[in-house]
Amino acid sequence: MRSPLLDLPGAVAGDGIDAEVAAHYGSFNLEQRSLESGEGFVDLSHRDVLRISGPDRLTWLHSLTSQHLTALAPKVWTGALVLSPNGHVEHAFYGYDDGEAFTAHTEPGQVAALIAFLERMKFMMRVEVTDVTDQLAVTWRPRPAPVVEEVAQQPSRNHPSPYAAYELVPRDQLTAYAAAAGPACGFWAFEALRIARGEPRLGIDTDARTIPNEAGWIPAAVHLDKGCYRGQETVARVHTLGRPPRRLTLLHLDGTENRLPAQGAEIRSGDKVVGFVGSSARHHELGPIALGMVKRNVPVDAPLVVDDMPAGQEVVVDPEVGLHVRPMR
Repeated sequence: MRSPLLDLPGAVAGDGIDAEVAAHYGSFNLEQRSLESGEGFVDLSHRDVLRISGPDRLTWLHSLTSQHLTALAPKVWTGALVLSPNGHVEHAFYGYDDGEAFTAHTEPGQVAALIAFLERMKFMMRVEVTDVTDQLAVTWRPRPAPVVEEVAQQPSRNHPSPYAAYELVPRDQLTAYAAAAGPACGFWAFEALRIARGEPRLGIDTDARTIPNEAGWIPAAVHLDKGCYRGQETVARVHTLGRPPRRLTLLHLDGTENRLPAQGAEIRSGDKVVGFVGSSARHHELGPIALGMVKRNVPVDAPLVVDDMPAGQEVVVDPEVGLHVRPMR
């Protein structure tokens, strides 16, 4: 679904699954600075959107996902994961409840599979699941960070509620929204800031074996003090032992080559393959950066080689994560 904002002056389309929105509108460096200063917005209208209505929706979603949803306040954004029985992340979505329905967005092209799963889980529950991608568009606007008590040894740089900057806009009002919320900033600027924050993107920074503990989704999208859900045993066991098999890391890439690594390329330490690279971007201050999934036993200060480019590490997920993080109350 091509975004109408690709018709704005200077718009250059993205590529791959992000081809339906603008990568930039002339200068992704200036656009990053605008977002960091609290100005502008990002068009993410290529993301899929679903709505879940019915009186049982929150208790039902609570039982199926990693998030505590039974007491979710209206219009409070949250993230939730659907896990396999072995704890691997199958779906990730972000949304809020407005008192009548829970509306959420997920990766482009993924809503059909998510809805198919949810439909299989309905049984006798009073819920209705609808694809509303043609009705609602996703945008992102920077928000001032709320003042929160610092948690010692935070497992990742994710804020406990990092999703409040998203907005859902009627798709037929997207052009009017852009005129009021401008300046428009491209997807490349958004990605650079997301990567710098250490926030993973499902299917890009993760693979079929990824568990939440490895990707920094605790506590942002996983509540550690709730009832049973599919895959919980794996999450709880790894958290208690404090030793995830792998860990997400921020890679600071050598900037001598004028390129970014290919998504999925090998990460090497010496002559050993120790992981794979996910998303990458050019940050206006940090230079070329990427997110990588590496084996837990790779020292956090070990120099790495990413797609034949030297890279240093900055910790996103602590290799001892569960040993010093307590369940949320």
